[in-house]
Amino acid sequence: MNGNEPQVEIFGPFGEAFEWMKKILFQPFEFQKWLVIGFAAFLANLSGGANVNFPKDFGKGDWSFRSMSHDATGSTDWLTSCAVPLLVIAGILVVAIIVVLLWVGSRGRFIFTDCIVRNRAAIAEPWREYRREGNSFFLFSLIVGLVLLTIIAIAAVPVLIPYLQGWTEGAALFASLTVGIVLLAGVVFLITAAWSLISQLMVPVMYRQRCRALVAFRQIVGLIRAHPGPLVLYLLFFFVLALAVIMVSCLAVPLTCCIAAIPYVGTVILLPVYVVLAAFPLFFLRQFGPEYDVWGTIERLESPSPDMPPSQPQPPLEPPSTPTS
Repeated sequence: MNGNEPQVEIFGPFGEAFEWMKKILFQPFEFQKWLVIGFAAFLANLSGGANVNFPKDFGKGDWSFRSMSHDATGSTDWLTSCAVPLLVIAGILVVAIIVVLLWVGSRGRFIFTDCIVRNRAAIAEPWREYRREGNSFFLFSLIVGLVLLTIIAIAAVPVLIPYLQGWTEGAALFASLTVGIVLLAGVVFLITAAWSLISQLMVPVMYRQRCRALVAFRQIVGLIRAHPGPLVLYLLFFFVLALAVIMVSCLAVPLTCCIAAIPYVGTVILLPVYVVLAAFPLFFLRQFGPEYDVWGTIERLESPSPDMPPSQPQPPLEPPSTPTS
């Protein structure tokens, strides 16, 4: 082990993130500030895309092309000729909505990060200030998304082979489907986990260094190569946190009579959870050096400032250990 390598912790940064959440939201508690930061968190979550649900009977009954083609005269021909253009237009609108949500969410990530770093409730100012970084992250995410979809499509080929070959039963069908499903599930899991880790850490780097997405991507990939163990442990711990958040969210819906299911309202209700999850990567990443410390460029009017955490990580409460660089 090289003595110059940082001692990377997992639980220490999480404890710091929890304490920082209490300072932002409860010391003191300001309802208006809570609502504004909640809106920033809501914008940041939009980058997850949108779920589009089609009717369960789509393609059946009177709406199926097959049934409409049975009558070659009258209004059925008109419906058939209009169905395809309408579906194309609907598909374009859905894609456009998803792209817009991804763009707003990419900008929202920097707004939410700024609210946490500066301990303030602001939307318009960080929206303008981090326009270049947000747009760069959006374009990069869009390209990566298309690449990942292509990889998933290629990995799904073994699942489709039995149907393309006309297999309906037998050991060959079972073996092919088993191998194909396992391969597809493994590919989806790996690329989802990798992009989740990289994209999550790219935003703090871009915020700190005011750099483009590709530059931040290369730096995060370099960190993963240099410190695979701590970063894998961080990803696993964050995965456990995400499962806990899902459980809390599921409990919050019935406990609030489904009020928490309303998008923005639910974010406001669970805002402490979102703040901790967003602050955790910031405290974790700055262990790797001052160039990754999002608080490193903020001017401090007081020393120490009551509104900003120190530029060096504080020792966690238990056990008392300080990360060394």
